[in-house]
Amino acid sequence: MRLAVVSDIHGNLPALDAVLAEIARERVDRRAETAARLRALAWPTIRGNHERQLLAPAARSAADAYAAARLGDDDRAWLAALPATLDLGDGVWCCHGTPVSDLQYFLETVTPDLGANGSPGVRAASAAEVAQRLGTVSAPLVLCGHTHMPRLAQCGATLVVNPGSVGLPAFDDTNPHAHRMETGSPHARWTLAERGAAGWQARLIATAYDWESAARRAEENGRGDWADALASGRVGRLEMP
Repeated sequence: MRLAVVSDIHGNLPALDAVLAEIARERVDRRAETAARLRALAWPTIRGNHERQLLAPAARSAADAYAAARLGDDDRAWLAALPATLDLGDGVWCCHGTPVSDLQYFLETVTPDLGANGSPGVRAASAAEVAQRLGTVSAPLVLCGHTHMPRLAQCGATLVVNPGSVGLPAFDDTNPHAHRMETGSPHARWTLAERGAAGWQARLIATAYDWESAARRAEENGRGDWADALASGRVGRLEMP
């Protein structure tokens, strides 16, 4: 079995189109994603924190409000019906952040040392942290997203995979401490997971697309922070004060 895993599109349709073209060439069996604006594709889909926030005015960020103003009734109904987690069968289980929260990081841990000796204020989660966040979920393959960082972690018999972000390769945040998530390149990220005789394996893929055009559009829409991230895969101007 081969799965294309797509997460955190953030409305970046040129990046999504480039990834879809690659997926078509890979002849996958199924596609699993945490994303917005995919209703017409009829893929198995779960909601992330932004999908949830879009439908709750009090929880919206400026980006959520921008997206919410452009949703039709059909889009809202589709978003409202998305589950928080999804068991795809065949030993594959999906969540956005962790099994219990769409805001918690699964494979990364925030640290209070941003800038100290070049620290981004975040590190790879330890084996014990991954196991604690996995909890009682025992599927052989667990798919997550949210942090935008392509990463794998083997936890006992479970492979946890974050495919990275299709649409936004870097961002900054302040919860619970100031930190930066940076992939270091502007490519659209996704993952090809495949089950073989020895178990699940995953190939983290970086797809080229016209990220300069995407960055210009972000700039035109008043998102200089996104423009810098899209053009470089690194945080430039900050989103969070």
